[in-house]
This record gives sequence, structure tokens and C-alpha cells, in this order.
Amino acid sequence: MYYFTSQTRTLQVARNDRSRRQKAALPDCDPGAFLSPLPSPLSPRAFTLVELLVVITIIGILIALLLPAVQAAREAARRLQCCNNLKQLALGCLQHEETHQFFPSGGWGYGWAGHPDRGAGPRQPGGWGYHVLPYIEQTALHQLGAGLTGAAYGTANLQRIATPLAVFHCPSRRRPLVYPALSIFPGVVGQRMVSGPMTQAARNDYAINGGDLWNDYDIGPMTLEEGDTTYTWPAVQILNSWGGTTGISYERSKVIMADIKDGTSNTYLVGEKYLDPDNYATGGDYGDNESIYSGDSRDIVRWTALNSNPQSAAEYLPPFQDIPGMNLQWLFGSAHSIGFHMAMCDGSVQFINYTIEPEVHRCLGNRQDGKTIDGKKF
Repeated sequence: MYYFTSQTRTLQVARNDRSRRQKAALPDCDPGAFLSPLPSPLSPRAFTLVELLVVITIIGILIALLLPAVQAAREAARRLQCCNNLKQLALGCLQHEETHQFFPSGGWGYGWAGHPDRGAGPRQPGGWGYHVLPYIEQTALHQLGAGLTGAAYGTANLQRIATPLAVFHCPSRRRPLVYPALSIFPGVVGQRMVSGPMTQAARNDYAINGGDLWNDYDIGPMTLEEGDTTYTWPAVQILNSWGGTTGISYERSKVIMADIKDGTSNTYLVGEKYLDPDNYATGGDYGDNESIYSGDSRDIVRWTALNSNPQSAAEYLPPFQDIPGMNLQWLFGSAHSIGFHMAMCDGSVQFINYTIEPEVHRCLGNRQDGKTIDGKKF
């Protein structure tokens, strides 16, 4: 028994000694350093250049597909705002007619602007844009300078002339800002009753219906006294010599509701006017170089024909979309791609296609020609 135990102990000591020698021969190290782990299928991996280009291409295609839709939605919103502007202006004209028993007058001519002490009608130098101010919540602007004379009134008049209103602007075309005031005859645009040079003016994208008998000749008298007494008003004389007026507003007009014999739903009241896009902001378009508050001119009045009995296509004034470099200063039209908005004398607003028949368009500008118009044609 003793012999067995001694032998076993000797063997154990030998094993321990051998193990110590082996550990001493090996350097200290991390056993895990000898392991080479395999890549995990869940570990992140960078994009290749080809994959990145494919993603960028797909994003570009999606943007190209969505951009026209976004632009169309924005234009639809702008058209809706334009329609609402005309609705307000039409209702303002109708409230003016209800108050004074006649539609807003055309004023005295493009050398004049509205005067707060001259009332409404033939004695008022300002046109329809000035007449309608109290009925579109702009009484303070209408009355600016009331009771003043001389330089004090001239300063107030300049302030009004340079006050833009969003309701007079189509958002598809331009913003309601002041723009340069130019003239065919330098030094006369709006220069009556102002205290200094008029270099800026509030513009408008809407014009009232002057009828199917174009006339636009008159700068107006030199003074208020001359206008009240001896001035001969050549534009009115020419209209009368050609058979009389057919529109809603013109020089010194006083059209009453009973004068609209063709029906209020079949007669234009106020609508979008044509402009040359190259001159939206320059004042270089002779149909857009004065103020919305000025008197009778192509800036605030447009027509549907040169005369009430056209003998050729050249005598019609059909509507057009704005065309760069094309100055068509007598026409209705707009910046919209399909057609233009027109408020009728019943207060409704219609979207008129540019392809409307010229004769139908002419008849809608004449309040009393007695012709039947198919509503499906406009």
C-alpha cells in the first residue's frame, strides 16, 4: 500500500514539472489572437459606385415625373386666386352700380388719375380702378388727399398712384409691386394734379370691357376747370360718330343696368388683359405704362373688336396668351396656358378658351347687339 502511494505521487510531481517547463517555453499571448473569425452575413457593407449611380438615376426620374405635377398644382392654385380676384372686382363694380345707379366710369383720359373730391361719374378724372376702391375695402386709399389742395394734394396723389393692390394682379403673371411709369409722350402720364415727377406706378392685370368699338385717343383736358367747361372730349365724339358706345366703361361713361340689353350673363364686365412678357416689369408696354387709378386708356380698358361690324378677320380683337416680344395692347388675354378669366355683368366668372370664335368674343363685348349667344361656345 505504501509502495503504490509513493509511486503515484512521484508520477504526479513529474507531470506538474513537465507542464511548468512547457508554459515557460511559450510566450504570453491571447489565445483568441490565433483565431480568425469569419465575416458575419449581418455585418454592414458599403455601396459600390454602380449601386450609387443607379439610386441617383432613380431619384432623378422620380423628380422628373413629380415636378410637372407640382407645377400644375401650383398653377391651378394661382388660377383659383386669379378667379377670386376677378370675382371681388366684379362684385365691387356691381355694388358701385347699386349705389350710384351706373357702372364705374372710364374717367377723363390717361393724363389723369382719381380725385377724392370729384365724386363718381363724368366729373371723376379717374377710371374704373379708382371708382371701385370703396367697394373692395379700400376706402382710405380712395379718400387719400380729400380736402387738400396744391402741393399737399399732389403728394397724396403720388402716394396713391404708387400703392399696389394684390386684387388687381394675376399671381401667374407678376407680384403686386410698383413698376416704372413710362409714356408714349414723356412727361404727361398721370402728371395732372401731382407734386412732382411720377416715376413709379401701381399696375393692373385686369381691364374693364370697353365694347367692340375700339377707341383710345385722349389724354384729357389740361385742368379740372377745362374738363368741367370747354373741353370737347374727342374720344366721346368719335364713338358717337361711329354709332355710339357698346361697352361697360369708357371715357366719361355712365352705363346703367338697363343698358345691358343682351343680358348680364352674356356680357363681359372685367377680365384679364394681354401683356408682352418682356415688359411685365419695365413699363415699356403701351398698354401697361400707367397706373390702375388713371383715367380712360388701354391700360385699364380692353376691346373685343375694332368696330361692331367687322368686314375681315383683321378687324376682330381675339384673346391671346401672353407672347414674348408681341405688343397687342388692345386685347384681352392672360399668362395662363389655356385661356383667360372673364367676369360677366351678373358677377359670375368664366374661364374663356383662347380658341373662342372671334365673332362670339366680339358679341360678348357688346352689351346691346341683340344677338343670341350659345353658352356652349364660351
